[in-house]
Amino acid sequence: MGKLTVKQLDNLTKPGRYGDGAGLWFQVRRPDASSKTRDAEPARSWLFRYTKQGKQRALGLGPYPLVGLADARRAASDAARAVLAGGDPIAERRAREAEAKRQDDAKMTFDGVLKLYLAAHQHTWKNAKHRQQWVNTVQSYAFPVFGAWPVQNVDIGAIMKVIEPLWTGKTETASRLRGRIETVLDCATARGWRTGENPARWQGHMENLLPRRVDVAKVEHHAALPWAEMGAFMAELCKLTGTGPLALQFVILTAARTGEVIGARWSEIDMAAATWTIPAERMKAKREHRVPLSDAALTVLRVMLPSRPENGDGFVFPGRKASTGLSDMSLTAVLKRMGHGELTVHGFRSTFRQYVGDRTTVAREVAEAALAHTLKDKTEAAYARNDLFDRRRKLMEAWAAFCATVEAPAGTVVPIREAA
Repeated sequence: MGKLTVKQLDNLTKPGRYGDGAGLWFQVRRPDASSKTRDAEPARSWLFRYTKQGKQRALGLGPYPLVGLADARRAASDAARAVLAGGDPIAERRAREAEAKRQDDAKMTFDGVLKLYLAAHQHTWKNAKHRQQWVNTVQSYAFPVFGAWPVQNVDIGAIMKVIEPLWTGKTETASRLRGRIETVLDCATARGWRTGENPARWQGHMENLLPRRVDVAKVEHHAALPWAEMGAFMAELCKLTGTGPLALQFVILTAARTGEVIGARWSEIDMAAATWTIPAERMKAKREHRVPLSDAALTVLRVMLPSRPENGDGFVFPGRKASTGLSDMSLTAVLKRMGHGELTVHGFRSTFRQYVGDRTTVAREVAEAALAHTLKDKTEAAYARNDLFDRRRKLMEAWAAFCATVEAPAGTVVPIREAA
């Protein structure tokens, strides 16, 4: 060593390698081609070159002038002694880096992975409330047991300690919790923070440790109004004023989900074509859904038109602030005001489906399409590739007419509104 001086190093700008001796080289490279600065300085760094098992190898010692001449010579001397002792400086460096990564990975906790997963998937949830429900379930039940554990250490014993006590009493909650734990652990595996099978996996694993959901949980359906009482209910609902009652009418007349209605925007509505197009990102099945609007549904929209923002968009059923949609609790409050607190808003979809099955001859696939249900039968789904829009329009007009008619006990009918 000793061929180079600091003064020489400061003046070397021509690309190439300059030897200092004993395997130490000073390397000058052209500026990065992506650099936007014409006068960008060349990249300069240190290399230690040596031979191992007949192959030439080069160990980077750092950039200049961050690593000065004296430091580079000391590092090269250390590397030369390691080679002389039979070692391999590059392999040893990689081993140190791998061990450091292993130690860092061992510090990654389950709750830490959850935070990273939430940040990466912040647009996955339809709304902030759904995201918070997802998080709360994991934090409430899993965190007290293994939230602070290194994620690699979360095993089936810890998961069973969380899931098993809930399985018979809160089966739906336990099932969702298991799936969310599985998702967090999959995320950790994908990032390299854990290895092996996912202990929260159901198929072929936890299904052998817990009884089937159908064997321990009684299916609870959303409380629904009998379809024969629909006319009387709508007559009572139409007497109420305000955004909440109008939104509830729209839910019933379109057979849509609550979230789809309270999130509806004027840009989705085509009054002339009497069509409401719900974008895929707001649908449960993540597919765009067209809703034919009956005359009664259009009447509701005309009542809401004065609240439409000047820019032409905005929520159809705004909340207290125009920038936010109506809350789902507002619709539940309407039911309570009417003395029907036992009912659920979602239950009106069941009322519609029962009406179609009991009172009409409409084909099943048309009714399922009206509810935006995904057909599980592959053969049936193949025949229903289109959205059966024209047939659904006739169905929704018939449904609106039925909702506008009060059926008297004696069999007579009393219309509650004239056809629009």
